[in-house]
Parts: sequence; C-alpha cells; structure tokens
Amino acid sequence: MSGFRIPFFRPSIDEDDIAAVADTLRSGWLTSAGNVQALERELADYTGAGFVNAVNSCTAAMHLCLRAWDIGPGDEVITTPWTFSATATVIVHTGATPVLADIREGDFNIDPEQVERAVTPRTKAIIPVHYAGEPCDMDALQDIAERHNLKILEDAAHAIGTMYRGRMVGQLSDAAAFSFYATKNMTTGEGGALATDDEALSDRVRRLTLHGMNRDAWNRYDPGGSWRYDIIEFGFKDNLTDPAAALGRRQLTKLERFTEERTRVAQRYFANLAGEEHVRLPAFDERNRQAWHLFEIRILPSSPVGRDDVIRQLAARGIQTSVHFIPLHYHTAYKNLGYWKQGDFPVAEAAFEGAISLPLFPDMTNAEVDDVCQALHDILAGAAAK
Repeated sequence: MSGFRIPFFRPSIDEDDIAAVADTLRSGWLTSAGNVQALERELADYTGAGFVNAVNSCTAAMHLCLRAWDIGPGDEVITTPWTFSATATVIVHTGATPVLADIREGDFNIDPEQVERAVTPRTKAIIPVHYAGEPCDMDALQDIAERHNLKILEDAAHAIGTMYRGRMVGQLSDAAAFSFYATKNMTTGEGGALATDDEALSDRVRRLTLHGMNRDAWNRYDPGGSWRYDIIEFGFKDNLTDPAAALGRRQLTKLERFTEERTRVAQRYFANLAGEEHVRLPAFDERNRQAWHLFEIRILPSSPVGRDDVIRQLAARGIQTSVHFIPLHYHTAYKNLGYWKQGDFPVAEAAFEGAISLPLFPDMTNAEVDDVCQALHDILAGAAAK
C-alpha cells in the first residue's frame, strides 16, 4: 500500500473482479484455458481486430510479433526514445538493430518526419508508441510504411480504448500490442495481448507463445483431447493464465466507464492548471479519443523551481508523482550499444527535463485533483515569491 495520501495510482478492483478470480481458482484450471480464449474473443470484439492473442505481457506480445515476422540480425526497426525500455529491448532480443526517431512537441509521440529520415534499406518495421493514450499520426506512418514496404507494430501499452479518427486502436495497422499491467487502464495483474487482422501472424504467435507446440494443455487434457503434440519450431513461454484472464474479462466490461472517469480527471486538471504560466499541459487531437493513461505536464524552463524540486515538494505534501520517461539513450544498456549520444534527440531530451506525471486513476475524486493542483500552484508561487 502506498504511504501517500494521494497515490500516483490506485487500482480499481471490486468484489466482482475478486469473485471472478476465485471462481477460476475453484475450477481447477490455473493455466491457459477457457477464460483466456474468452478474453481473446471479447478483446477482438472490443477493438474490432480480427484476431487477438492473450499473453503474459505487452513485452511478450511485441517480441512474439517481431519473431513471427522473422525480424532478426541485419534488420532495423524504428521506434522512439520516449518510451519504456521494453519497446526497444524486444528489438534487441531478436538480434535486430533499434533505430530511434525523435518525438513531436506537444503530444510527445514519434515524429513521422523523423521516421522518414531514419528509413534505410535494412528497415523492416516501425514501432510507434501511443504515448499516454494519445494516438500517433497513423495516417502519416501508414504512408511511410506503404512506400517503403514496412510493417507497423503499435506499442499500445497506454492505449486500450484509444480511438484514432473514429477507429479503435487494434484495427489501425499490421498489429497492436496492449498491456494489462497493474497500473494500466484495465488489468490482469500482469498480462498483455496482440491484436491483428492477419490470421497467419496470429497463428504463428500462438505457436511461439507456448514452446512452438502445436497443442496447448487445454487441447491435450480436455475431454476427447490427445496427449500427443509436436514442437513445430523453437518458441517461448509467454502464455497468460486463466485466473489473470478472468480478472481481465471483468475489467474489460468496465473499461468504458474507466475511460470516462479518466477523462473526467484529465478535464479537471486542464481546468485547474490552465492559468499556470510555468506549466505546459499535454496536447491532444480532438478528432481522436484519448484513453488518458497518463496526465503528464511539463515544468517549463522559465519556472522558478525545477522539476526534481517540484516532485520532492509534492511528495512532502503526500502527493505521489512519476516521470514517463527517461529517454532510452540515457540508460547504461543503450549507451553501451554505442549508437547514440546525448543531444541526438533534442525534443525528447527537453521534454524529459520538465516532465512530471500527475496522479490519475478512475476512482480519483475531484477533491483529490483539486488538492494536487493547489499544491502545484503553491509550490510554484512560493518559489516565485522568494
């Protein structure tokens, strides 16, 4: 439990969720079984995707997709420096080379112009990240992909429920990977999914998910099943469990409400912080539906108090915040690759200097939002008066 009176995130778990998991525990099926299959169907219905593979993380979904596309040594995959490590780590784990393209001011999403400049004859795919739940410029990215014969795998870890020009994320490109981690807009505790309209991709991902086997335990041990199986190719162990899927199924039924509540919180932040001269508010395109996974502000260089001091003073007032993200090329593992240096991605680097993610969760009250905003005003005004 958080020691903060206003935590960065508070999970929305109710008795309905708990009962669904308990029922699954009583069923005797603890690994991938009927609940996993049902969650896949329900996610396909929700997103509009033809096929969904439920797996144990968004990281696994992205890795499996790249492997199913046979991306490997000698290939390049373009992504953004403004993301969690997993987005680029999965590229490294295939043996391919990650290539970073800077972000745009405002929404902090990958800049299609920078993507275009990064394309080489070795480029095989683009992994755009729908940062904070705001969709990338998919029209521009699709144009680039079509002209250069590239695949697009959307990192939609923040974007379950996001809509781009009236279409759900999950039906916009070759594939989209979702996260159901504990802090995400819906959760399975740990978990993720890959959505696609490509049946052959989904079939191969399903095989790679479970050791490359042609039959899972549900098929082998169900009445009428056969114990025989074959290892078609070398795969992994990335399947989702039935108790996790049971939780995910109940969470999915509440996702639209969760999105509405997140939007309410975001709108109240906008109303309260609109006049704060030292803060830049997040940009979003009104033609889309933002899932509001994060509400990240930017403390401007003109501020009398720096970002790190703002975070410390908010914490002293019992308000927990975070920063999303430390640019990838600042981390030791990525520095050791030798591909980039500080200064290569000026927009992402400038964003990082001022970025603070404020508390945001569906059950956050208006009073809690007001309290966060008042504390932020007081910190900035107090410093200015000194």
